[in-house]
Amino acid sequence: MDADDVRAAYQRQARTYDSLFGLVSRQARQEAIAAVNRLPAETVLEVGVGTGLALPHYNPEKRITGIDLSHHMLEQARERVAALGLHHVEALLEMDAQATSFPAASFDAAVAMFVASVVPDPHLLVRELRRVVKPGGTILFVNHFAREHGPIWWAERALAPASSLLGWHPDFRLGHIFTPADLATAKIRDLRPLGLFRLVELPN
Repeated sequence: MDADDVRAAYQRQARTYDSLFGLVSRQARQEAIAAVNRLPAETVLEVGVGTGLALPHYNPEKRITGIDLSHHMLEQARERVAALGLHHVEALLEMDAQATSFPAASFDAAVAMFVASVVPDPHLLVRELRRVVKPGGTILFVNHFAREHGPIWWAERALAPASSLLGWHPDFRLGHIFTPADLATAKIRDLRPLGLFRLVELPN
């Protein structure tokens, strides 16, 4: 999938995202936000902020910058911020997460929720987040990572040709984004429901 595929997929889903995927991913999103809130980080980059579902739930002392490739999603995120008076949200920007315009070491932490299997070059995403997060900071990924065997693995493989329509890769694995060196230092845990999503925490 290239950037145009991603934009097209999320243009189609913008108005139904919260009620469909937003519902399925709610528990995993909440656990990811809780992980961010536990960090001593003040400045946080949320990659793939989408419609802004996570934004009301960050601790108010956090300073959040959100980026997304879809301006249709960002329109809804901005409406949410205005309606709820979310003063801890500093900016919502249309930007490619693989090549941001932020200076190096701009953030204490970054969190990418349900983005890793969407971007055209996941390894480039990791390198870019390592660049914009300060040394000693934390990078968190929440995503569906494919099983290695079993009936769910077969279903993921069967859905793989529909990646462009879905807007994500059902057969996406940990090795598609993380190097062995990344995985050697990462904390990984399954999230509810049913371990469909995992939280990967990388020290920078």
